[in-house]
Amino acid sequence: MIRLGTRRSPLALAQATTVADALRRAGHDVRIVEVVTLGDRDRAAPDKAKWVSELERALLAGDVDVAVHSAKDVPGELPDGLALVAAGVREDPRDVLIGVTDLDALPDGATVGTASLRRAAQLLAARRDLRIVEIRGNVDTRLGRLRPAAPRRVTSGADGSPDAPAAPRPGSPSDAAREPVDAIVLAAAGLRRLGRAPGAMVHLAGGTFVPAPGQGIVTLEARADDRATIDAVRAIHDERSWTALRAERALARALGADCTSAVGAHATVDGGTVRLSGFVGAPDGSGWAIDRREGDDPEALGQELAARLRRAGADELLDAARRTADPARRAAAAADATASAVDGPRDDGRADDAARPPDDARPDEAPRS
Repeated sequence: MIRLGTRRSPLALAQATTVADALRRAGHDVRIVEVVTLGDRDRAAPDKAKWVSELERALLAGDVDVAVHSAKDVPGELPDGLALVAAGVREDPRDVLIGVTDLDALPDGATVGTASLRRAAQLLAARRDLRIVEIRGNVDTRLGRLRPAAPRRVTSGADGSPDAPAAPRPGSPSDAAREPVDAIVLAAAGLRRLGRAPGAMVHLAGGTFVPAPGQGIVTLEARADDRATIDAVRAIHDERSWTALRAERALARALGADCTSAVGAHATVDGGTVRLSGFVGAPDGSGWAIDRREGDDPEALGQELAARLRRAGADELLDAARRTADPARRAAAAADATASAVDGPRDDGRADDAARPPDDARPDEAPRS
């Protein structure tokens, strides 16, 4: 019996069910174990690990055999004794803007809902006039914040120029009052896994729109010495997704990115070539750095691209994002605590991320540390 640990959100359960079905088709007995995480209980918790820490405790305690995660929710370092051991086939990694069919269709000063500093930075880099409203909750809760019909874009000012840029306003009174928004940004993968198909939407791609590291990938975490489980979950493993995930996480880790960082990373794999794009931005859209590199070693590629982004000013941009995040974002999260459970704490003393195959890995072995 393989016990799959998962959060209780609809998206997390949908992902765990997909993994369970694949394992059952491979001949394994599977049971899904629901775990309430810190992020489900306390949206104000600032640590990205709030989505995974209780699942990792359950792994270490032997209460579950595998933890099912959205890869973008897994911090760069893992606890001693645990490893990422498999990655499923990647879904669409892009973000989608819901409420309009074109970003330029939003009126000047329109409100766009997102809890992501990265998404805010990318939107404001493209449209400085937009007003970012921090919204939280599961996918359906966020969709419920959408204004019934967003107006078409009009210009403001006698000369047709947009108003002054509007920086993100986490914790603003309007957010606490749960005002409707003109558009929201969600991950395309989550919508598809839940079977949601909003009528008016546009994929955000190209330019500054680089997804979060691991977006669209479901990854599995297990005890590093549990060889039987690692071998069993090979049934869902996709090597292309795994290679891309390694490159993206290497970039994020080398930059020291966390939930207070406006960082994007996206890799594609073509044969033995990995192509990696990276983004670091200021939350108000006033500055950003983008670069792309390719190579054959995903870990080295991520580190190389991070070094190039640092030379382009990434450290200053990351510092600006962290100053924006605290404490305003915690206040905003606390004000929003009446919403339904969110989608996607970690202990100290973590080991380096184990998202890599061992030196002695054979082709028929699942990646492990």
